[in-house]
Amino acid sequence: MTIEFAKYHGLGNDFILIDNRHQDTPCLTPEDAVKWCDRHFGIGADGVIFALPGQEGTDYNMRIFNSDGSEPEMCGNGIRCLARFLGDLEGISLDSHKTYRIHTLAGLISPQLQDGGMVTVDMGLPQLLATEIPTTLAEPDKKVIDVALEVEDKTWQVTCVSMGNPHCITFVNDAEAIALADLGPKFEHHSAFPQRINTEFIEVIRRDYLKMRVWERGAGATLACGTGACAALVAAVLNDLSDRQATVELPGGCLTIRWDDADQHLYMTGPAKLVFSGKQESL
Repeated sequence: MTIEFAKYHGLGNDFILIDNRHQDTPCLTPEDAVKWCDRHFGIGADGVIFALPGQEGTDYNMRIFNSDGSEPEMCGNGIRCLARFLGDLEGISLDSHKTYRIHTLAGLISPQLQDGGMVTVDMGLPQLLATEIPTTLAEPDKKVIDVALEVEDKTWQVTCVSMGNPHCITFVNDAEAIALADLGPKFEHHSAFPQRINTEFIEVIRRDYLKMRVWERGAGATLACGTGACAALVAAVLNDLSDRQATVELPGGCLTIRWDDADQHLYMTGPAKLVFSGKQESL
């Protein structure tokens, strides 16, 4: 079987996009996705995203398989790429300011196309209670803010935020100095996080500028993470280290994140770009 695809990236966080609007379930299995994401024997990507028919009054449904075959609730860079992909499928101009209502496993997400290939996404409300993360670092109905966590014989002060998927944020003096490949898996699989965790190491440059490195659950070290950037801003605000709007610098580039005073939603703005399109035989 031959399947058409397009590859997009958001700040280097790259995805294979598949037009799956003809059926309600993904046309690939998680095992297929692992093969497609292989950077030597496949197309190469951090994940595969499927555009499925909408449900519950939405325009489309989003499903995503990570490069290890796991399925996250949502992906911030991925949904920007999906919005651009849908706009391209529909022949929508980039300056149309078209807004999509997309159903995800994390709930309704609404990305809007912007001028210059940018996409702004209403990421919704952050969830802060331990049971919402989930984590055992606090009582279920308590917030996890500046709490001690033992990892690699060291005590890390962490703040946990869910953006529909779980994040553990810790503030460091030098983000570049973090041994990400060593520490990332230890955070991800720590017993305090029963559903594993995405981990962000944040260096505060200024109150309106954060520098971030990320280890993503199911994908490892990536060049960018949209939900992680949102979670990082929330954590920085809760720890009085940041204003409610800031630039978040990731290895792949910068995102603008705003935690709105009025509706308390997180708004993320960043690029999404087509890399190439093609056809792939089943692997």
